[in-house]
Amino acid sequence: MESLKYWLIEHPSIVTFRWSPTQSYGATWWFLISVIFFYIAAAVTVHLLLKLFRRRRAVPLGPIPALHSLVMSLVSVTTFIGMFFSAEAEARDTRWLWQRSRTTSLEWLLCFPLGIRPSGRVFFWSYVFYLSRFLHLLRTFFVVLRHRRLSFFRLFNNSVLLIMSFLWLEFSQSLQVVAILFSTLVYSVVYGCRFWTEIGLPCKPITCAVKCQMALLGFNLVCHVGVISLHYLRGGCNGIGAWVFNSVLNVAFLVQFLKYYVNTYWQKRKENAKTPNDAKLKT
Repeated sequence: MESLKYWLIEHPSIVTFRWSPTQSYGATWWFLISVIFFYIAAAVTVHLLLKLFRRRRAVPLGPIPALHSLVMSLVSVTTFIGMFFSAEAEARDTRWLWQRSRTTSLEWLLCFPLGIRPSGRVFFWSYVFYLSRFLHLLRTFFVVLRHRRLSFFRLFNNSVLLIMSFLWLEFSQSLQVVAILFSTLVYSVVYGCRFWTEIGLPCKPITCAVKCQMALLGFNLVCHVGVISLHYLRGGCNGIGAWVFNSVLNVAFLVQFLKYYVNTYWQKRKENAKTPNDAKLKT
């Protein structure tokens, strides 16, 4: 256990981590915008090429989707454990400062004190989460190549997640510890279920993903209420400007998610209603 904690929270690369455009890969606005533009352009291009050549069969990908799901699940689990132990270590090392400012652990998780720098254990695992969002983008191409489906919701959702994780680091935004803990817990379950399905075992990844996403959105809403309350009661939370922007993105994502969910639900109901009628006509 001590050896595990060393590699997760006490390793020099973790303790001395500092978010910086010169020291951290992908820590510039230009890089972020370029990746998002390339991601959208590449996904749309692949989708159009498949339609142009009228390919109806799925492109064989072999074990690649299964390996991707397994890696994403393991990365999510590792990030969750690393962030959990890092938050615990930060609480232990800075308890004296919290006592002077009368700040509780819960308040620190929701509301970083003003002037905090993006360095140390917590921000290292936030950086790992940010990098994992690039790996997450590959899922879009698997869906396009297999099912020839590309929705605005998927492109918007993945781009928003990438921007939000960048803002957490760039502005040392409050709430990110709780958000990463809950997000990685959800992703570990969702991608674990997808891996389970890819290797031929029974599971319902779509149902699992929808339920987990709804739980994540509900939890985010409760935490956002806590942040805005602490911001006015405690004299300010760090990165509140980025938090407001992220809140707007969250609202836009919620609208798109509900729209996508409702459309999918009604489409399934129509298909289920047609099935008995088709059976009757055949008999």
